[in-house]
Amino acid sequence: MPTVEEMLRVGIERLRRAGSETPRLDAEVLLGSAIGADRAAILAHPEAPVGSAAAAAYEAALDRRERGEPVAYIRGFKEFRGLALATDPRALIPRPETETLVDLAETVVAGMLTRGPRPAGSPLRVADVGTGCGTIAVSLAVALRRRRMLDDVWILATDASPEALQVARENAVGHAVADRVRILEADLLPPVVDPPLDVILANLPYIPTDLIPGLPVAASFEPRASLDGGPDGLGEIRRLLDRLGEALATGGVALLEIGSDQGPAVVAATGERHPSWPVRIELDLGGEPRVVRIDRPDAPERER
Repeated sequence: MPTVEEMLRVGIERLRRAGSETPRLDAEVLLGSAIGADRAAILAHPEAPVGSAAAAAYEAALDRRERGEPVAYIRGFKEFRGLALATDPRALIPRPETETLVDLAETVVAGMLTRGPRPAGSPLRVADVGTGCGTIAVSLAVALRRRRMLDDVWILATDASPEALQVARENAVGHAVADRVRILEADLLPPVVDPPLDVILANLPYIPTDLIPGLPVAASFEPRASLDGGPDGLGEIRRLLDRLGEALATGGVALLEIGSDQGPAVVAATGERHPSWPVRIELDLGGEPRVVRIDRPDAPERER
């Protein structure tokens, strides 16, 4: 019966030859998934025997990874802010960069709620635009539940893909927030947003079309519509900016995830549409520009 160490050695070599960027990590995660143990246990017990069923599952997972399939799709879930979010080829895989957006959203929502009690029957209205597998909406709802704030918040999660929304529903149910997250098929937002939203969050596709073929092969397994942002990567973001005038409440905040080189262009696009709205760029944990924060002033403005 092969040991953990022997299985890892074979797996690492196979994935290295296949061109994996992280062969050791991939092998450790896939073997742990096959055995039913976490990476720490795998590394702590290299001498442990691997049963035939686990070895077969590991071999099958290696076959899929050798063909370029993402580890998250092979396992069926991805860790995000301490949550295991179900994911498969129907939706984009959650990225660590998006944790910055959720961190900021949690702070913004908590700040709004602590300004004073909400009127009865008037929860804070939050939208996650382009929700995919529900990454932002579900993780924010769970975070607010921990703060005992979820009862004062109504979250809308939209996506144009009904297949992605099926995954979002699974995650909302799996993390017991389905009663506070409304899942809706829509092109960005519903045609009419009334009353307007207090917080709008979005991780829309922002990769320029010409760069898509150069992405790692794993990205080819993800829905192209979740990656392709048009010629300069900002097509969907500009469309959302066009909707903010009627969709975002006065005193509201929009947080939009961007590519690290897109900040100036998004700031300029916002200024063209909403010249009096404050805009700033927030950095992720790696110090890269990652989120554009747009504040709508309390006083109304004349839209261009």
